[in-house]
Amino acid sequence: MHHTSARTRTKPGDRHDSRGPGRAARRPAAPPVAPGPGPAAGGRSRLPRYWFAERLLSVLSGHRPVHWMLGHTIGDAYEQLVRLAPGTPLRTNGLRPAVRHCDEYVPRPGVIEAFARIAAGEQVRAMAFRLEQGRDLRWRCAAVELGGERVTAGV
Repeated sequence: MHHTSARTRTKPGDRHDSRGPGRAARRPAAPPVAPGPGPAAGGRSRLPRYWFAERLLSVLSGHRPVHWMLGHTIGDAYEQLVRLAPGTPLRTNGLRPAVRHCDEYVPRPGVIEAFARIAAGEQVRAMAFRLEQGRDLRWRCAAVELGGERVTAGV
């Protein structure tokens, strides 16, 4: 195998492209992404309201254990989720529920009151929750409400 000399800038004898040493091959441009309705799935999962809606849905439908929310709740919210989750209020027969839409109201900076539509087949449920941003700039769930069941942080 021949190697390129740094002084002479010659290419190996078995090389048939015009790239010089240390030059990267050109890559074709990525194909354009077709715009869809609303934010892209990857983009929406970065929004705190969607991130928490997905996590809460996974716990309240029985697909994830409650301790998955440990560190993502404040006040009494975690203990109350511990009491609420065993009843799996968002469990469905056969179909896995999904967050269809999630929106928010910001009563003041650092607080989000969010609501989500949870769907599984023809069945649609509502879930509301409150997020509060800590001094470390992390969002934590302070309250959850669905079907009359309310989980709030002690204030």
